[in-house]
Amino acid sequence: MFASTVVFAVLSAVLLYVGYSRGKGEHIAGLKAAFTILWQILPMLILAFIVAGMIQVLIPRELIARWIGEESGIRGILVGSLAGGMTPGGPYVSLPLVAGFLSAGASLGTMVSYVTGWSVYAVARLPLEVGILGWRFTLVRLACTFFVPPLAGFLAHVIFRK
Repeated sequence: MFASTVVFAVLSAVLLYVGYSRGKGEHIAGLKAAFTILWQILPMLILAFIVAGMIQVLIPRELIARWIGEESGIRGILVGSLAGGMTPGGPYVSLPLVAGFLSAGASLGTMVSYVTGWSVYAVARLPLEVGILGWRFTLVRLACTFFVPPLAGFLAHVIFRK
């Protein structure tokens, strides 16, 4: 995570410098836009981190091991796929949850299936997709991608086993 922080710090500094050097106040406009975005997602981000932390201390490790841990096998991968697809919100919600579950003992395969299910199934996004692209497109997309989250979780479980 440190390397990512350094990369974003350097990128931010370079972009701020470019905006400043143009002399049109673009660096100020960019900072204002950044803080607007921050204030919009900060409450959800804080709540997601609270949930992630509470997962680690409230859910017994035995329960996590049984349902989404290494011993859960294909059941855990299917649970991860479905739970990911049902999770609303953006990455600021789902990724802290995944971090919390990993710290609490969830398996890598299960969490890969969770993140993949979140991005592929996205049940909360389906009404918008149907409204804009229609039922046929949505059903074809779901049919073509149905096995992707479990397959990704299974491959992660098999290839990257501890």
